[in-house]
Amino acid sequence: MARRLRFNGTGSGGGSCPAVHEDLDTGEVIVHGPRLTDPEALAQLQHIDEENTLIDFGPKSRDAEPRILDPETFARLFENFQHSAWHLEMRRGYAVDRAGHTYAQFVRGEAPTWDTNSPWARTISAKTRDGAVVGRVRIVDNPPTEGQRYLLAHAEHNADLGEDVRNMWREDAERVNLPDEDFWIFDSHIVAVCIFDDDDHLTGAELVTEPARVNQYNRLRDIAVHYAIPYKDFVGRMTAKEE
Repeated sequence: MARRLRFNGTGSGGGSCPAVHEDLDTGEVIVHGPRLTDPEALAQLQHIDEENTLIDFGPKSRDAEPRILDPETFARLFENFQHSAWHLEMRRGYAVDRAGHTYAQFVRGEAPTWDTNSPWARTISAKTRDGAVVGRVRIVDNPPTEGQRYLLAHAEHNADLGEDVRNMWREDAERVNLPDEDFWIFDSHIVAVCIFDDDDHLTGAELVTEPARVNQYNRLRDIAVHYAIPYKDFVGRMTAKEE
């Protein structure tokens, strides 16, 4: 069976080789470059197959144990970022949403009354006014869950705070190999992978700062932003499809 490979980058200014790919099923890292013919150079290489492909070559210096932030420490990341914050939302619902009065309003068919003076609203609007870029891509099931429909309505509030909000269908996210996990990227060099319990409560976040791993998440962000569409267009298409 053919490998499912994801291109993770190249050190070549011309965009050719050497190139690094990741096997999405085995986790192997494949480094591929131009064919070597010099016998002395070949003698120094190990684990080479007939295609001059290096297998299992990648960053090894990771922390022995994941660095887990509690929710309060994780929340402080939003106060400290300087240039950008971006979120991939993969879940079908969030406990924090269901606990809010706007969720109850939405379920009753009322127009939610968004709180523009909440700590989140004050923090994010101040960041975007100062020029920071805040965005998110929300994955939507077909048909959408109640929680996802609520977030489609909530996108109006996010946009009012200066966020760029986009959506894509889950089958499209799977087609381009987006991972089934929520994460935030801060200033393109800090990643927080969100941890939830079975009831959709946020219990913490894994802090990722290793450059190779951060680069992978940045690439996932670029893929998601490329294939997702602005939430207003998404809602318009979804509404037309349902009529």
